[in-house]
Amino acid sequence: MVSKDMLNLGRVRSAIRELFEFGRKRAAIVGEANIYDFSIGNPSVPPPEKLTSEMVRLLNTSDPSALHGYTSAPGANETRDAIADNLNRRYGTNFSRRNLYITCGAAAALTSVLRALTVDRDTEFIAIAPYFPEYGCFAATAGGKLVVVEPDMEHFQIDFSALAATINTHTQGVIINSPNNPSGVIYSAETIRTLADLLRQKSAEVGHPIYLISDEPYRELNYTDSPVPFVTDAYDASIVSYSYSKSLSLPGDRIGYVLIGNDMPDFDDIYDAISGSARIQGYVCAPSLLQKAIARAAELDLMPDLSSYKKNRDALYEGLTAFGYRCMPPDGAFYLFLEAPGGDGDAFAEAAKDEDILIVSGRSFGCPSYLRVAYCVSYETIINALPGFGRLYQRFSK
Repeated sequence: MVSKDMLNLGRVRSAIRELFEFGRKRAAIVGEANIYDFSIGNPSVPPPEKLTSEMVRLLNTSDPSALHGYTSAPGANETRDAIADNLNRRYGTNFSRRNLYITCGAAAALTSVLRALTVDRDTEFIAIAPYFPEYGCFAATAGGKLVVVEPDMEHFQIDFSALAATINTHTQGVIINSPNNPSGVIYSAETIRTLADLLRQKSAEVGHPIYLISDEPYRELNYTDSPVPFVTDAYDASIVSYSYSKSLSLPGDRIGYVLIGNDMPDFDDIYDAISGSARIQGYVCAPSLLQKAIARAAELDLMPDLSSYKKNRDALYEGLTAFGYRCMPPDGAFYLFLEAPGGDGDAFAEAAKDEDILIVSGRSFGCPSYLRVAYCVSYETIINALPGFGRLYQRFSK
């Protein structure tokens, strides 16, 4: 016998990864260069050379037993110290190692947080569309449920009227993702302030804190001149989930953290509950080699090279809008969220396969009339795919 819930989850594959696998099979037939795969957010920029050099140095000079041995369950002290110091320099915060729990990427961070905050089967977490579809899996396997608020379709900020109407006594947290996957939109400082005010008001009404859970793997992928607002500055009951997968191009070496703000109500209980949640799920002692490398990256303030992503974004946005496509200009991450000509994202994404263009329907993200295009690809892929996008536009806009 097996768990029916887990069996069903295992048999319903991610639409993103399903399309990615289709692309691998198709490439074997027509050739890699003839597949225009915009399906998955796999960074095309290599890790910073200093980070690679540091990993090589560690492998060549460190005591293997120490380099590959266990760290403390929440992470090595020196790693948490280095990350805290980095955040304090960059954001004017006052964090220390006590605020951080090191994880194998943002997924482990989020699942640890949601499990820690789920008090019973009625527990609800709110996501604001468009949202990363795995939030539903994370909430369900934590024992709660995900409730989705419809998006502000004009600016892809937050529809606060809809959000306020959704919050109730079962609401434990609101999950935000900025820069956003799939829209590339960054929540403005005004949006974060308004959200914080609403959550304070609603927390008082329901009689318990409503936590702001900020999923931030794209924080450093920001093409604007303004920093991404840091949520702990705006709202005491804030928890940040972070990953270096996107910022330092380490998706296959998943490393990240949970960060709890200093003014979190019942700080020790929240931290210990997250630690217990991570423990019961086996998310302890993140890989020590990666911890040591990330500590050095934090000391050096290593940042991603955004030049090629920005070049790709501009070429794709300008090329598609010239055909007549409509979308929000992305300010961050490496995704462009298109309105599907004809209004059916599923039909358009399926037809795009005829042009060997692989894009994901917005249905998985809560916006079925949209399409996500991941432009973390080669510049040549974008240029070579544009004629096919043009033919698709003519086909669906009649």
